[in-house]
Amino acid sequence: MNNGNMRGIITKGIGGLYFVSIGDSIVKCKARGKFRYNGLTPTVGDEVEISIDNDEGVIEKIFERKNELIRPVVANVTQAFVVITLKNPKLNMDLLNKFLILCEYNNLNIVLCVNKIDLVSERDFLKFDAFKNIDYEIIYTNAMTGRGIERLKNKVDNNISVFCGPSGVGKSTLLNALVGEQIMKTGDISSKLKRGKHTTRHSELIKCSEGYLVDTPGFSSLDISFIDETELQYCFPEFRPYIGMCKFSNCIHYKEPDCCVKQAVMENNICKERFDFYIKTLEELKNRRSNKW
Repeated sequence: MNNGNMRGIITKGIGGLYFVSIGDSIVKCKARGKFRYNGLTPTVGDEVEISIDNDEGVIEKIFERKNELIRPVVANVTQAFVVITLKNPKLNMDLLNKFLILCEYNNLNIVLCVNKIDLVSERDFLKFDAFKNIDYEIIYTNAMTGRGIERLKNKVDNNISVFCGPSGVGKSTLLNALVGEQIMKTGDISSKLKRGKHTTRHSELIKCSEGYLVDTPGFSSLDISFIDETELQYCFPEFRPYIGMCKFSNCIHYKEPDCCVKQAVMENNICKERFDFYIKTLEELKNRRSNKW
């Protein structure tokens, strides 16, 4: 780092102007033209080196990214709060599994957040059997009463955390509860459709304790077609103890004989519902590859 230059994190970008957090200060910066020339656009979440030129901040360097999410566009995310509800709206397991696949693919620490817990009966918890053999931390919350908020806050420090999940589950309300003020607009639930309105329109890092939070829109479908069919198995953490133990070293746990993952399913060590979703997703990826060619 050059003498006098400072290192920080881009928290917001609007029209070529970037807001860089350095300690307790925010510095408005523009980027050097070399980034545009090299096809590199500064992104929210980027770690950058800046200089001060004529009282204006200038981004001099963008450090290598750990990852880059597309929706929302944000870099260097380390953790995902996957927010779901079991009622209002009803849990969509396929949609949840797709969110989990994307989080696993980007090497994010996953915290399952079950919101609106006051609406849930004991019978509803049976839907969670699919995750009993997966080492995901589960936090039960009620953003209106404050239940679970302190546990969420304890997970924020030293992370860039993203909220993800279907529309209407309360992501923006939880974010507002964590930061203690109305930062993100919250959408009303349509009483007829029981679906939330898409209310988040931009990506922005918000300081919370010793970490950052970013809200992400929740859509009813997610594109995972870019994942290679040989990589999909690694997005299911319950498969990992068995990968490499099958008869064939390149086994993808589909139609191959002597597959340890399929054996684990038969022995109830892997949830059949999750495995069935894996097979369905694998076949979709295979079909898209064949149609492409």
